[in-house]
Amino acid sequence: MGPATPRPAPGWPYVPRDALQVVRALRTFGASTGVAVRRAELDREVVTGTLALGEALSADRAVLSLLALSPELAGVDLERALYLDFETTGLGGSGCFAFLAGMCWFEGGRFVLEQLLLTEPDDEPELILRVAARIAASEVVVSYNGKSFDLPLLRGRLALHRAEPLPPRPMLDLLHLARRVHRSRAFRKTLRTVEVEVLGLGRGPDVAGEEIAARYHHYLRSGDFEPLWPVVDHNAADVLAMLGLVGFYGAPFERLAADELADVARVFRRAGALDRALDAAELAVGRERSAGALRARAEVQKARGDVAAALADLEVLLEGVDDPAARLELAKLYEHHVRAPARALALVEQGTAEPAPARERRRQRLVRKLRAR
Repeated sequence: MGPATPRPAPGWPYVPRDALQVVRALRTFGASTGVAVRRAELDREVVTGTLALGEALSADRAVLSLLALSPELAGVDLERALYLDFETTGLGGSGCFAFLAGMCWFEGGRFVLEQLLLTEPDDEPELILRVAARIAASEVVVSYNGKSFDLPLLRGRLALHRAEPLPPRPMLDLLHLARRVHRSRAFRKTLRTVEVEVLGLGRGPDVAGEEIAARYHHYLRSGDFEPLWPVVDHNAADVLAMLGLVGFYGAPFERLAADELADVARVFRRAGALDRALDAAELAVGRERSAGALRARAEVQKARGDVAAALADLEVLLEGVDDPAARLELAKLYEHHVRAPARALALVEQGTAEPAPARERRRQRLVRKLRAR
């Protein structure tokens, strides 16, 4: 039997509201009544954008590890990943706390989406302890900007309430992958924009980020929950989009344009995976002999010690475009590796991508080398 055909999620939001209880009527866990729980189970064939959720389970961990520049991710079990996103009362500071936690994990052959809403701020410890327990039960945490925001916030609130610190877990922060893989593309690397540009996901109506805290404060003042529904839906969408991105970045080569593959090659080179970097660069050049692809392949070839191949790519690149940065790299190769100062000087005279004082020092050094000959 072949793989199941991915099917779209049932409308916006991803989980139909009539399949869930109204938040104020939801069960709560523990003794408190100040944290409401919204929970649903989703089949792996449900899609987010163009990818089925289940593709996150089969993502190439080695590729994710290299793109994240985090070697510890290569050995994690993605079936034990926790996808985490907070909605908070502000952007930081001692008074900022998470009033909504969205989590997703794989269990019993399905994805479990659980959202915790803080209906009584005094019961915040219950919410953060629930999240901490779920992190402890996982093997890796997946987030979008979690390294800089979500996890530091959670650690700070646990310390404030004198709770046990978080257990150490590797984190896959998808914001860093988006910035590295799509460096050559001009769109903003917010999760909402990446969804559209990368996953082809159109959410439909969505709450603006700057409104989220205000809507929660309105709820606390008035007890009117209706304006919070879009926030809950927004949070669920953020969490499920992260599953789609893990599937995407875990199998990127068939889906990326040439310049994005060039960016991937540079990240692999930075991670020291030169064979994988060359594979990505070759694929980029094969897809389109763009300046970015040729430059990336030249950089990888230079790192591998194949100076002749690097020279050839840079020469071809400069035949088609006026690229001072490429001229600088080529001048360095001619000066230091080929020992051809005349050719290096000719390139420097055409202009290189370095400050004028540095370029003049390089020119004078090359002139001295020619005179010494």
